[in-house]
Amino acid sequence: GAWWQALQLLREMADCRVQTNTITYNAVVSACEKGREWWHACSLLREMGDCCVQKDTITYSAAVIACEKTGEWRQALQLLQDMNFGSFSISSNLVALSSAGSP
Repeated sequence: GAWWQALQLLREMADCRVQTNTITYNAVVSACEKGREWWHACSLLREMGDCCVQKDTITYSAAVIACEKTGEWRQALQLLQDMNFGSFSISSNLVALSSAGSP
């Protein structure tokens, strides 16, 4: 699927020493969210921390929605807790989570 292609492109960027940033990671996390690949989305968040790439509300929201779509509520709540300890507003992210389950 598209999520796999996005992930492979991110890996190729690293292999070619092309600098990645928040926007490139957000695109891949969003592709994982659309593909219901919660584990890969969360793994990318950890990788961003390891690579010193800044996470933002878009990053977390896509990962939370990926978790919600697959019923991984504990992981979604953990991400929300991580956001609360960061520089993010928890209230705006709770709105993102609750809207993710809406038809």
